[in-house]
Amino acid sequence: MSSDSSRRIQVPDELKEVLLQFSIAYLVEQPPDLIDFAADYFNKLQANRPIIASTDNGADDSQSINSQDGDAEPPTVQSTRRKSVFAEAYDPEADDDDEGATAIFPKTDEQRARLIESVKNVLLFRSLEKEQMNQVLDAMFERKVLPGDYIIRQGDDGDNFYVIESGIYKVYINDKHISTYNHTGLFGELALLYNMPRAATVQAETSGLLWAMDRQTFRRILLKSAFKKRKMYEELLNSVPMLKALQNYERMNLADALVSKTYEDGEQIIKQGDAADGMYFIEEGTVSVRMDQDDTEIEISKLGKGQYFGELALVTHRPRAASVYATGGVVKLAFLDVRAFERLLGPCMDIMKRNIDDYESQLLKIFGSKNNITDTR
Repeated sequence: MSSDSSRRIQVPDELKEVLLQFSIAYLVEQPPDLIDFAADYFNKLQANRPIIASTDNGADDSQSINSQDGDAEPPTVQSTRRKSVFAEAYDPEADDDDEGATAIFPKTDEQRARLIESVKNVLLFRSLEKEQMNQVLDAMFERKVLPGDYIIRQGDDGDNFYVIESGIYKVYINDKHISTYNHTGLFGELALLYNMPRAATVQAETSGLLWAMDRQTFRRILLKSAFKKRKMYEELLNSVPMLKALQNYERMNLADALVSKTYEDGEQIIKQGDAADGMYFIEEGTVSVRMDQDDTEIEISKLGKGQYFGELALVTHRPRAASVYATGGVVKLAFLDVRAFERLLGPCMDIMKRNIDDYESQLLKIFGSKNNITDTR
């Protein structure tokens, strides 16, 4: 190994914080276009950069931006600034503990169902994939409370999010009672993103049971899952011959743009005659490509892991000329929408156009003539 390759590049803490903050915002919102989102995000970050007054005494000038709603700002609290949550370093690449990534706290089916119902409208959770959501639910831990216990206190640093299983809880702001939770509800969800002071006090009126999630565990699940997904997609894309024309960084951008989709055995993925909205890479399973012929569907090919379909309709700008079905069990696909396709796969366009002739040759063998031979995918 050369001395150059063995050097360790020191990433400044400030850069880590900004990039980690941006990563969380991107993973929560999952926008269709990464570049547009990044431009808008950093423009807002610059516009909202606080002016440091002389009374700050050099305090940390990092400020969390609410990534869920561009119009909503985190509540202003007159107190000394805390350290931003995004300075709490976590490197998913260095964390190789896949099995013990998070503790699992047992729950009955009834408790789990209630938790799912409680958090389904929390914006942070709505963008989670099923596997991530299951990890979050598994990692929520039980907290029993007694009458008079303070769950959170206004002004304290917040690090836990709570879902109420049972009990009555009163909410106070500046010692004034403003609302009551009665055996249902949730509070503290912003603590999963921001290390900011609590905006209210919550006190137990009766004995009760809460389920809690801490910020570091939530971020670990989110970032670890995103990292594993990216590595998986990079490996998948590296096995696709067509994508050899892409530079490594272009394949990485492509991996970030893919969206997971799952289909059950027999479920239709693409319908003949529909407009093309994107292309698919097969992660797991097999799909059947079929065309209508004399009022029946004829299978023209089967595709498996590492193969792809749907690209030619995007190249030719024609409707789908074939239907595609999941077959032989559950099929997992990585979907690339049309906008990302046009932006990221320019270097592969000539290869895909050359493939059109190959598909027409295959159809000619099946149907015996060139009549009605169009883009099958």
